[in-house]
Amino acid sequence: MESLKDKVAIVGMGCTPFGEFWDKDIVDLIVEAADEAFADANVTAKDMQAAWVGYTVQDNAMTGIILSSALQLQFIPVTRVENACGTGAETIRGAALGLASHTYDLVLALGFEKMKDAGFGGIGQAWPGKWHPVYGAAPEVGGAVGRYALAATKYFSTYGLSPEDGKRMLAKVSVKSHYNGSRNPKAMLRNRITIEQVLNAPIIAWPLGLFDCCGICDGASAAIMCRTEDAKRYRPKGDYITVKASAIACGPGWGKERVNYGYTVWEETEAAAKQAYAMAGITNPRKELSLAEVHDCFSIAEVIACESMGLCEKGHARDDIESGAWEQTGEIPVNVSGGLKAFGHPAGASGGREVYEFYKQFQGKADDKTRQLKDLKMGLSHNQGGHPGNFVAGITIVGEPPSR
Repeated sequence: MESLKDKVAIVGMGCTPFGEFWDKDIVDLIVEAADEAFADANVTAKDMQAAWVGYTVQDNAMTGIILSSALQLQFIPVTRVENACGTGAETIRGAALGLASHTYDLVLALGFEKMKDAGFGGIGQAWPGKWHPVYGAAPEVGGAVGRYALAATKYFSTYGLSPEDGKRMLAKVSVKSHYNGSRNPKAMLRNRITIEQVLNAPIIAWPLGLFDCCGICDGASAAIMCRTEDAKRYRPKGDYITVKASAIACGPGWGKERVNYGYTVWEETEAAAKQAYAMAGITNPRKELSLAEVHDCFSIAEVIACESMGLCEKGHARDDIESGAWEQTGEIPVNVSGGLKAFGHPAGASGGREVYEFYKQFQGKADDKTRQLKDLKMGLSHNQGGHPGNFVAGITIVGEPPSR
């Protein structure tokens, strides 16, 4: 299987702030993200030869026409993709494959979501009647948060953590995320919190409390992409990033069938990581990656995802959390943007937003200079849609061009 490594470049990006925008509609968000990306790459909508658009909960916008009408794209291919909360990774993957095949020369990948207007609460039954009637998102198990709560309690028991120690470990993850988000001007939640606040917050599905859950919201992200040999046409200074790998792994849904399902490893994420590392030529991800944006819809998700991707030895996340290894100044910074937890999670836009963080970091243009990292080589973006035992996982690895 041929690798995508360094064949495709990202030469422009845009991202709206994430939050509750009752005064904006879908078109407003699409235009805002796309206009920033177009200006960044010094191109216009008329220059696009194809586009990929991703969204999840907008039942009134079921085709690519929502993008072509918002941007007035003139009779070009627009492909709508959807993989639940992994949708953002799918837009970038589709665009990268379209370019690597030499079918197109310059394309747009855009994800958006207007989740607040759609009435999507994230707790209880989501998409009633549209998924597995018991396992999918049934209210009797608390929907998404209930399934992740099962993973948390299983993790505690598997690795010998008392409930108190386990909750404190997760609290430190949330405190880190909020601290990082507090310095990110586009983040939804910019308030710093304490461990005591997390531990004393209302329980949503034990052991996960209010501050263990990300905020679903509204937002959009966009990327202008071309083949790497053309990248300097748009960024003569060479300040672009290249795609090192793009991988998707969709599980067979064993978690809802197997009585021995473990909950402590995301098998789909593990498989996607294996694909991505092989494509990027990575043999030691903890040492070779400079930072990671991980799908932390709940605090336990960050823990298990990092272990599943080999960023941390299985069962030893607590050691990394206690040592500060995942903090901005640590060995492998995780979610320096604030992550889904603090930046917010409009499902279709989150994957592109994670890559937007890398794009700005690699250019030395973090919005708040106190967030700026140095000496970056590669960054890993992780998305996953579904629930423990029933995931689709996407991983995008980007980095500096090979000639830089």
